[in-house]
Amino acid sequence: MTALIRTETDRLRAGFRGELIWPGDDSFDAARRVWNGMIDRRPALIARAAETADVVAAVRFAAGSGLAVSIRGGGHSAAGLAVADGALMLDLSAMKAVHVDTAARTAVARPGLRWAELDAVTQAFGLATTGGVVGSTGIAGLTLGGGIGWLDRLIGLTCDNLLGVEIVTADGQTLSSCGDTRPELYWALRGGGGNFGVVTSFTYRLHPVTGAYGGLLGYPLDRAAEVLRAFHEVSAAAPDRLTLYAALLTAPPAPFVPEHMRGRRVVGVMSAYFGPADEAERALAPLRGLASRPVIDALRPMSYQQVQQYFDGLPTLPLHHYFTAEWLRGLDEASIEALVTAAAAASSPHSMIVLKRMGGAVARVPAGDTAFWYRDAAYHLDVHAQWTPGTPPEPHIAWAWAARQAARTVSAGGGYVNFLDPGEDRVRAAYGGNYGRLARIKAAYDPGNLFRHNSNIPPESGDRDGRVPPESGGRDGGRVPPGD
Repeated sequence: MTALIRTETDRLRAGFRGELIWPGDDSFDAARRVWNGMIDRRPALIARAAETADVVAAVRFAAGSGLAVSIRGGGHSAAGLAVADGALMLDLSAMKAVHVDTAARTAVARPGLRWAELDAVTQAFGLATTGGVVGSTGIAGLTLGGGIGWLDRLIGLTCDNLLGVEIVTADGQTLSSCGDTRPELYWALRGGGGNFGVVTSFTYRLHPVTGAYGGLLGYPLDRAAEVLRAFHEVSAAAPDRLTLYAALLTAPPAPFVPEHMRGRRVVGVMSAYFGPADEAERALAPLRGLASRPVIDALRPMSYQQVQQYFDGLPTLPLHHYFTAEWLRGLDEASIEALVTAAAAASSPHSMIVLKRMGGAVARVPAGDTAFWYRDAAYHLDVHAQWTPGTPPEPHIAWAWAARQAARTVSAGGGYVNFLDPGEDRVRAAYGGNYGRLARIKAAYDPGNLFRHNSNIPPESGDRDGRVPPESGGRDGGRVPPGD
């Protein structure tokens, strides 16, 4: 950071209740580290906010100093978007609070929470909303990118259950947005990512959810094509209560994996049925009854929190990660064989290919009702390259791209924004027919593209004067009550 910027930070420090961390401070390297070990970026300053007023101060400071802003919630962004070289890293991880209204079945949550923390509070009342597939994912990034997870077929995406927000916009104003207040901004925030400001409070709709029946079924990799065909047939007829993932991966060193299978390449089917165990058993019987019997059978009753954190307790390595994703309209013989071949050619034993069955409640929301476009996709394909530090990334990234390309014959287009590899062309495709509307809303709320370290939607060039759409009622700066 230059001496000029250090001098200017005196102005920020005066009213900042949180922590300011500069390059050279003892805590700087730990504070800039994110989940993806491949990311090694050095921000100009880290502002760890304690409250909404800190966020306002940091955003105004960055705008006045010519610094771009990256936003860290849970730090779990696949592309490491929480941190950027030379930017102000606005760290929200200390803003952890949640209030549950059991009568209204709502939760108001701060952006530093992770799903395991939010679930712990809502599950005390037997309630939940759609979260990620692991408990360590931050609530903010997942929600703003759409939010697929274990409950989406039953109750919709996370963004479908977002009732309102408090947000700090690029001009440092604190606004509320919901269905009745600034509805265009509310529309954009449900799937449009971190392009429009810093969300400091989320209000979620909650649903009665306490348990499920499911777990992992694993089969030898040489039977992968047979298993994926059965997965396709079962998932195509699955009720909304059944969530299914299929993965081509290395069996983890988990208690539910027989010792002789650990470290071997397998095809796994992970399930969660939110209903009676006998119904679940009937729905999953075709998978258990394959000619290739499962070598891993860990189906059992589970609490919702156990579903959400099923893989959280596994030993973890300091891996580097690269994701690329695609929406698929289905599976056919050619795509199944192509994915199986790609998995066999993986450049690292840690890499995996994951398919998630979509549909259910997700598909019943029209594509234009939120920023999340690909409502009619049958599957989400996630190609996740993982490798140990010290090896060149290029072969692993090339493998991931090739594996995704192998399934393009059944592509529905785009890709899930939360698993997107960098590149504007893919961002535009990720939003499909909603991209133009998002670019116009971006121009209204962030005409200078202050918030560009994300899956970025540049402001539409024809509307860069900062005008607010008539629906917004102007930038009145009105505060909403804090979420805690």
